[in-house]
This record gives sequence, structure tokens and C-alpha cells, in this order.
Amino acid sequence: MDSKSISVLIPDANQRSALAVVRSLGRQPNLRVITCDSTPTALAGQSRYCDLYVQCPSSEHEPMHFVAWLTRFLESQPCQLVMPVTEVTSQLLLQFQESVPGLRLPFSPLSTVLQLANKSHLVTLAERSGVPVPHSQHYEGAHQVDVQAVSYPVVVKPALSRLFDGKQWQATTVRIAHTPDELTGIFQQNAYLNDHPFMLQAFIPGTGAGVFALFNRGEPVQFFAHQRLREKPPEGGVSVLSQSCQVPADLQAHAQTLLQAVNWHGVAMVEFRIGEDGTPYLMEVNTRFWGSLQLAIDAGVDFPHQLLCAELGWPIPVAGHYRVGQRLRWLLGDLDSLYLVFKRSSGWPARLQRLAQFLTPRFRHQRHEINRWRDPAPAWFELKQYLKALR
Repeated sequence: MDSKSISVLIPDANQRSALAVVRSLGRQPNLRVITCDSTPTALAGQSRYCDLYVQCPSSEHEPMHFVAWLTRFLESQPCQLVMPVTEVTSQLLLQFQESVPGLRLPFSPLSTVLQLANKSHLVTLAERSGVPVPHSQHYEGAHQVDVQAVSYPVVVKPALSRLFDGKQWQATTVRIAHTPDELTGIFQQNAYLNDHPFMLQAFIPGTGAGVFALFNRGEPVQFFAHQRLREKPPEGGVSVLSQSCQVPADLQAHAQTLLQAVNWHGVAMVEFRIGEDGTPYLMEVNTRFWGSLQLAIDAGVDFPHQLLCAELGWPIPVAGHYRVGQRLRWLLGDLDSLYLVFKRSSGWPARLQRLAQFLTPRFRHQRHEINRWRDPAPAWFELKQYLKALR
């Protein structure tokens, strides 16, 4: 199929990763990029590389209305590919893919996705594949747990981060309990633990690390890695300043083992926690694009374009090398992180050090995630939304 006839629909247009996808694909010659989300306007829809933005029902809060809307939309405006960037939209569309004519997704089938996205299934797969995981005990409900017999601290990890009952989604959370009373409280506060599978995992002190990958029908195509330099909240969360780095050989080997074991197709983020003894323990696998996707593109690994080529059977432009030390800064997220340091820190030295880091410019190999001279509208949109939220 000639690329001049290609239209791609990107839902979840308020996500920063969606903006990265739009900027990537919108630069490809004669490729039409359409975005949608549940708000009248959206971050990625403001980009000069977006040809059309459409408001739609929320895939999270009105999932069945969203599926019905997409069915009608694809009838009126056929798209060769639909490329969602959130877990909710991805899994929702995979569940109803057969009932939506013309819906093509750049993912493995839902059964394969759940082998990785379901954390209980993932642990079983990792143990069978020789990939280190924290000691894990599997439960079907809280009533099976003897809280006095548990070794603390312990991580309460639901099998799924989102639960879908056929009509609506419910979010779950990973929690840490240090005592039997804390564990009992977690069970009482989260009713879904009564009748949905979860694990109790040993807590691993250490630091986080991840590998980003693209696979084409079971075969590895591209790997990438970065370091989180600053986060929101500061003690650990969303990356607001990150830097590309070499892919650690052991992490790549573990990620490749897992993804090949399920004949993976598409992108994935494989997350690890590096223990104090240097052992990388598998935490989870995200079967979608990640928040700091723009960093990989800036460093020379254009994952969205590679995924498009892999799905449509075109030659894939593999990056044999990428720029190590490339940085990406989410400016407003970094400002929030600075505010939290001033709010929570007990001493002025830490506050002033963080302020100096925030104000110190870097002119080489660092770009802003949203603010781009050649595509300024998303930054103005984000700033207006940010100021509106402060009122």
C-alpha cells in the first residue's frame, strides 16, 4: 500500500506520548494524522502535525460509547491504523476489535497482551523463563491471606492495573504494608482485593530501571534505555527530566527473553528494580508507548515511525546507534517537582540546591518535551490548562 493513502488515528490526544507520536508521524510525507480525545481541544490536537482533531466519548468513563463512536468514525473516515497510547484505550479496543469493522491495531492479540499486562501471569512466565522476580505469593482474594504469617514489608500488587466489568473501568493501586495492621487496612480500603487476583511480593530495596523495545512478530527490532534524573513527586514518580543511556546487557537479555516467549508484536516497556546486590528484578511490562517517548525520538530512535512500518510491512528504519546523554525536560512537570521539594523538604540547603538545578540552563543535547519552536501551539495549550487548574 502506498504511503500517500495512509491515515492514522491517534486516540488519547491529551497524553504527552500522543504528542510525541503526532510529531513523529506528522513529519512523514503525505501521511494524514488524526487525533481524538474526550475534551473539546487536546494537547496533541494542537500540534501543527495534526491534520484533524475530533472530540469523542471517554474510553475510560464511557467505554461502550467510545467503541460505538469509533465504529461510526471509521465508517466515515477509514484509517489504516489506530494507535492508542494508554492502557485503557489499548485493551478496550483489543477486546472489541472483531466488532469494529476496519479497526487495525499495532499490538499482539489481547490474550498475548494479558500474558504481560497481568502481573500474576507475568511472574509465572518470568519464573519459567529464568528471569529474576521478587518472591511472590498469589491470591484470589483477601480472605485467603493470614496477615500474621506474612513477612514485612510486603508489596500488595493487583494482577491488573485496571479492571473492566464490561461497562466501566476501575483503577487499582500498588501499596506497601509494613505491619499486619497496615495490610488489613489496605484490604479494607480497596474492596476489589476481595474478589480479584493479586500478589504479595517481597519488597526490594534499590533503584528502578527500564528497557524500551520494539518487536516485529516475535523478533527484536530496537532497544532503548534512559535514566530518570528528576521526578514528580521527587521521591519517585513521573519523569520530568530524563537522559538517554546505553541499554544494560542483562536487562536487554531479560526483556528479550520475556517478549520472545510470547511472540510479542509492538512496543513494550519492561521495568526492573535493581536490588542492592545488583540483581535486576522484574517489576512489570507496559504494553504501550511510555510517557518519555519523545526522548527516544530526540536521541535518534523513532519508535512511532518504526511501529508504523512494522505493522504495515514496510522496511523498518532501525537505529544501530543513538545519542547517549540526550536529555528531555518536561518544564511544567519540573516546576511541580520543584514546588513539592519546597513544600516537603525540611531544610533550606536541599531547597536551594534543587532551585539551582531548576534554573541552571543546559544548551547542548537537551530539549523540552512540549515546548518546541517549530510547533509552539501545544506548549501554549498546556500552559493555559496549567494556569486554569491553579485557580
